[in-house]
Amino acid sequence: MQKLMPKAHLFAVIMAILAALGVFGSRADAADRMTVTVTGKGPDVVLIPGLASSAAVWDQTAKQLSASHRVHVVQVAGFAGAPVGGAAEGPVVEPLVAAVDAYIKANNLKSPAIIGHSMGGFTGLLLAQRHPEDVGRLMIVDSLPFFPLLFSPTATPERVTPQAAAMREATIAMSAEAFASQQALTAPRFVKSVKDQVLVLDWSKTSSQSVVGRAMYDLLTTDARPGLAGIKSLVTLLYPYDPAMGAPPSMVEKIYTDAYATLPGVTVKRVDDSRHFIMLDQPKVFAEAVADFLK
Repeated sequence: MQKLMPKAHLFAVIMAILAALGVFGSRADAADRMTVTVTGKGPDVVLIPGLASSAAVWDQTAKQLSASHRVHVVQVAGFAGAPVGGAAEGPVVEPLVAAVDAYIKANNLKSPAIIGHSMGGFTGLLLAQRHPEDVGRLMIVDSLPFFPLLFSPTATPERVTPQAAAMREATIAMSAEAFASQQALTAPRFVKSVKDQVLVLDWSKTSSQSVVGRAMYDLLTTDARPGLAGIKSLVTLLYPYDPAMGAPPSMVEKIYTDAYATLPGVTVKRVDDSRHFIMLDQPKVFAEAVADFLK
């Protein structure tokens, strides 16, 4: 009779096979989704940039905070010339959330403050929902819990999925020249000064079109509103206002306040004369808001 494998040994073999097949994430997988630069000493702060952005968007914030905090600046794989790594296919945002969680746990960070811009803010929001132990407090810089609310207050993931899929495929398929031209047209909507427009445009042009397209799809089809009521962390939301938006301040305010209406105790702050990149358009106001947030 064939000798049966001991249960403990069998379990170990099965786990090893599953790990080899990629069923379980690993710290190596997390490192393949992002890199992190650490400066300073003190309480931990994690800075997460937005879609197609460089970690350099946080240069002034990291300089400001490193005198009193240990600052962890994330660079997302595939953005702003960073290697694509593990983001070569499939979803982008959820694996990034898992990677940030893995980083926080692997480095024994105790409820760090999280500051995220745009997609980075959305990542922080999902992190607070999926892994509440990871987030001491959260600052969201111009992000929404469901991005299609910018287009329609009645949008749902089901309704926008076909359009989101079409946008993803178009972004991936367009030539590098067409992609660069598209980014050049949109840069003035995101930041005010020509100098910073050039900077943001360079980050976009050197980002992987595939990663950008798939990340856009994730953002357009993921609705984080159902989990807002369960978030226990203190949350501060910064949103911009500029007359060039073509809407009155009250209308812009309503979009953000309605979107986060079920988030307990959220602090909402408007930053005037700013577009999407608040830290570039209004660096002094942004620095003061960050200092207040961390008090």
